Amino acid sequence: MTALPELHAAELPPDAVEVGRIADAWGVKGWFKVVPYSSDPEALLGTKTWFLQPAEKGTKSFFQGTLELSLRQSRMHSDALVAWARGVDDRDAAQALRGARVFVPRSAFPAVGEDEYYWVDLIGLDVVNREGELLGRVRELLPTGPQTTLVLAWEQDGKTHERLIPFVSAFVDQVDLAGRRITVDWQGDF
Repeated sequence: MTALPELHAAELPPDAVEVGRIADAWGVKGWFKVVPYSSDPEALLGTKTWFLQPAEKGTKSFFQGTLELSLRQSRMHSDALVAWARGVDDRDAAQALRGARVFVPRSAFPAVGEDEYYWVDLIGLDVVNREGELLGRVRELLPTGPQTTLVLAWEQDGKTHERLIPFVSAFVDQVDLAGRRITVDWQGDF
């Protein structure tokens, strides 16, 4: 039987953003692997408090509600992010967290530079072209090698379709986070 670590129940901060999930135990001393949702997991590495919620589906969760996880250490190891938290002192305790969704407060995110955006801020934005034609809504972003690609969902004749637009300055004219809109140099028939 897997032992649940001794962690504190907490409320999810109002500005919490889901940034990854716990994949599995790593080693025997309570370390665990984390799958970040970003190719640059600064938000995970830059904060010492994470909030966990059970997996939505798939992996059986050993807890309910929200838990506060106080990190001892987190770091990149090879191609994985690994972490060790207070109250998670052995492999069984780390294994009990498997599948948990990891949240951090948005206020803990590092500041972004000019013309830089967190992916989470782009999801849900409407994308229009220079002529004002609605091309779709950002459903997700895909890392495609040297660039990121916007994945848009749009409807035609009652069916949902997908449109891909490279998120590069050659095609993206403006990102208006406050207005929840991205303007692009792209045609609807592409």
